Amino acid sequence: MTQSATLIPMGDAALLLRFSEVVSDDANRAAVALASRLAAAPPEGVEEVAPGLVSVLLRLREGTDRRRLSGELMLLMGTTEPPPAATHRLAVSYDGEDIAEVAGRLGLAPDEFVALHTARLLRVLATGFAPGFVYCGFHEAELTLPRREHVRPLVEAGTVLFAAGQTAIAATPIRSGWHIIGRTTFQNFDALAVPPTRLNAGDLIGFEEAR
Repeated sequence: MTQSATLIPMGDAALLLRFSEVVSDDANRAAVALASRLAAAPPEGVEEVAPGLVSVLLRLREGTDRRRLSGELMLLMGTTEPPPAATHRLAVSYDGEDIAEVAGRLGLAPDEFVALHTARLLRVLATGFAPGFVYCGFHEAELTLPRREHVRPLVEAGTVLFAAGQTAIAATPIRSGWHIIGRTTFQNFDALAVPPTRLNAGDLIGFEEAR
């Protein structure tokens, strides 16, 4: 995998490596691979590695030689490979408030939408935004809708959300402008566990209709 990143200073204690201005499969894979490599063997001066959808944020120790670190990072760009992928099967009750509207806007019946949604594995693109919140993608173009025009003030933990070519799972109660297509009993966040989340960027997710 070879994809370059833009190195952006973030104040005096962090450095952002951004692979793209927009979300894409290639940029996400590059970010996930680099974050995995850096987390396994952090360069001198790197205190924390935080991957995003198309970027990796590095929190730095005070006094870190940024020129040296930047050189090391650039050398890693062409040598990173995706981490081994764990596969998870998640049962979903496809009874969300928006599923009929989502299916209709895609030109499908609700059962046809469910069949397509469960037909293939998705990758965990990133976790974050809220504790344990997970982004999965990418769906094909024919399963792509923009977010809702209005934000719901609260969706519950376990809500399965759909928008922007992705499926997301809320692990805590949050506000959301995504479409609600269902719910799962799977919980990706436990504040008392180490680590507190069960899914990692790069894992594979297979959604199944709950029976």
